[in-house]
Amino acid sequence: MFKSQEIHTIKSVGETIMGEICPTCGLPQSICVCGTISREQQRVKVRLETRKWNRPLTVIEGLNGTKKDLQEMASRLKTALACGGAVKDGLILLQGDHRDRVKDLLVSLGLSEENIEVL
Repeated sequence: MFKSQEIHTIKSVGETIMGEICPTCGLPQSICVCGTISREQQRVKVRLETRKWNRPLTVIEGLNGTKKDLQEMASRLKTALACGGAVKDGLILLQGDHRDRVKDLLVSLGLSEENIEVL
């Protein structure tokens, strides 16, 4: 009798024997695919801006996620492109003109190729 009450209590707070349950898809957190699905549906624009003294700056906009997620993605892009950059106001800013290589790198990070627009 005690075990059935314990299992009922665990399920009532959103846990199972496997762990936490995702409130969006209803699957256990260990196999949840919500982040992957949302990443594939994002509309991302990659454009070039020129800063002071005609320095090029690649701007990636349209990425949804927390600031920590964007910083991690920016860090991976900066490492792969061997450039500096920053995350500001939901945009990833990369120093230099990297429009040609950024699309392939974003696809390798899990974004859908059809949803990436290079301007």
